[in-house]
Formats: sequence, C-alpha cells, structure tokens
Amino acid sequence: SMGAANHHRVPVAREALRAQMDVVERWAYLDHAAVAPITRPARQAMAQWIEEIATEGDTLWPQWSRQVGAARETAAQLIGADADEIALVTSTTAGINLVAEGLDWRQGDNVVTLEDEFPSNLYPWMHLRDLGVETRRAPTGEGHVDYDQLAELCDHRTRVITVSWVGYANGCRRDLAILCDIAARRDALLFVDAIQGLGAFPLDVRATPIDFLAADSHKWLLGPEGAGIAYLRRDRLPLLRATGVGWNSVVQGSDYGRIELNLRNNAARYEGGAKNIGGLIGMGASMELLARVGIDRIAESILEVTDFAGARLAESGYHIVSPRDEGHASGILSIELPGVDVAAVRRHCLDQGVALAYRAGRLRISPHAYNDHEDIERFIAALRSFA
Repeated sequence: SMGAANHHRVPVAREALRAQMDVVERWAYLDHAAVAPITRPARQAMAQWIEEIATEGDTLWPQWSRQVGAARETAAQLIGADADEIALVTSTTAGINLVAEGLDWRQGDNVVTLEDEFPSNLYPWMHLRDLGVETRRAPTGEGHVDYDQLAELCDHRTRVITVSWVGYANGCRRDLAILCDIAARRDALLFVDAIQGLGAFPLDVRATPIDFLAADSHKWLLGPEGAGIAYLRRDRLPLLRATGVGWNSVVQGSDYGRIELNLRNNAARYEGGAKNIGGLIGMGASMELLARVGIDRIAESILEVTDFAGARLAESGYHIVSPRDEGHASGILSIELPGVDVAAVRRHCLDQGVALAYRAGRLRISPHAYNDHEDIERFIAALRSFA
C-alpha cells in the first residue's frame, strides 16, 4: 500500500538507521513493541557517561545537565511542544500517574478508556475507585475503535478519555484527531499513552491538541528503559496537583539552603529528585538520530516493511488480525496461529536469530524502519521450519 512516488525514499531511511543499529549483526530483531535494542549513538553516549562518572565523579555534572536539557528539547521538537511542557520521567506509568494522581477527582467522576488497553493505562485509573471514580471501557473489535460508541460512554462527569495511540496487542493505530474532537465536545481531557507510536509516526500536539501524553524510550524511540517523557499541555498544568515533589521541584532548585515552596511553573516540577542521567542521555541521542533521519520517512519505512511482511505471511497462508488500512496500520503485526503453541514458536524463532513476541494468544512481530526484507525472510523461514 506504499505510494509508488514514496517508494524510492524508503530505503534512504532504512539504510541510514540500519547503519546505526549494532543488533543487526546477529538478529532479525522484530520485537520493538516489547523492548528495543538501543542505537549506536545512544550506546556511545551512555558508555561515555559511565566512563565519566567512574573517572571524574560529579565534576562533569554541568555538562551532563546540558545533555539532559538537550534531550528535553529534542523530545519537545519531536511532538511540536515547548520544552517547558515536557517532564522527564522514568516510565510511561509514571507519566500516566502524574495525571491520574494529580486531578481533583470528585465522587461520581468517570474515566473512559478502551477494553484492550495495556495494564499501565488501566490500573492507575481503576485505582481511583476508592475516590468514587468509575473506569469505563469501550469495546474494541480487533483493535478498531467505534468512536460513536466511545462518545456515548462519555457523559458530563467524564473527566478523562485515555487511549493508547497504537494498541499493543493488535497494532491498531487510533485517530487522535477524532478523539480530540470527542474530548472537546464532552469537555473532557484527552490522555494518550503514546509508547507504541512515538518514534514510529509523526505527531504534532499543536495540530492535534491532546492534553497529556506519556511514553518511555525503550520501544520505537530506540532508547533505554527507565527514561521517558510526559507532555503536559501548558494550560492544563494548573489543573494538576504536583506529586512526587522534591528538592528540584522548586524554582530555586540547587539552592538547598533557601527553603521556600514555590513550585516550578512548568512540567519540570515533577522532576523532584535525582534523574536517570545515563538513561536520559541515551534517550536523547536516539531521539536526535530519529529526528535527523525524519519521522515521516521512518513511518514510510515501517509501513513498507510491515506491508511486505503481511504480503509474505498471506502468501504462506497465515492470517493477520492487525488492521492494515491507511491510518490504522502501525509497526505491529499480530498473527493468528490456530492450535499452535505460540510460546514454542517464539522459542524456535529465537533459536533461529529472530526476535519477536506473543500477545493475546497470537504471534506478534514489530519491525522498525531499519528492518529490511531479508529480516522478514529470516522470520518467514523460521516460522515455516517450526514443526
């Protein structure tokens, strides 16, 4: 389904990114929806930081601080936000909880989400039950959202609509613009768990005015675990009570002797304590690489390689449950293997140098822009040789 006009651009992104992935020497790595290998720039930046903290202690802290600041800037540019709307967090879960634990919930409020959400985007909202907040889950047919049905679940007490941009199990990419409209009509806030889309598909939070977003770097952003971002739209920050407050949450920061509770008037108020410096430096390096290659081109390459994989699987008689129509296709392909032990298939594939996963009883591959047709052929061969 790639436009012929775009076709010649795909290998450009593919080769540029592949040259920066050390994992390709050994693996056909098709598991980016789980934990991605990090890029060479991230590997080098993190290794350098380890060297520095070991040999120089904290004397290079100002330099690391600048690198972390650069990571924040890159993250902001990636989604069209301002740097002061970005909180650096340790996980998607931490980002979700800034909002789940920060809003002034009232008994009888509700949150509307999807039936097939990843647990991280369910439990923080379900946990509000003791405050009298109900979590409503819209059914999804193989990932597809019935937006009218979702809108009908909302009422005047709906505070938050929260969805994964891309469904983790089936790979359905959701229409954030429609969700923005529904939220606006209902006077609700829109939260997006972006971890399965950020780094793979373009997003501009000014053009698509979502309220909040969170994502860790260890999937499509090709960074390490334990380093991520939360986007908190500037005019929504006053709606949230600051949580996790610490020495760095206040305006004077490192001036430890001056005790005045004057919280930062930006997303950095959530960075109360020490940061995962090495991880954030690695995240920044990978994000920078992706931005240089171009997210539009990366998206084209991901769609091209997953289209190719889909065609090869269909030829081999396998059934794909992931939506592949334009706008809904993502980097995730979910494959139905009736009557087959998918865990055993995965082990067999790992033995053959092919990394993938299984979710919801199906085999799941999630190639990135650097994966080529040869990687897919290795996967098809491994799948066929399973007996």
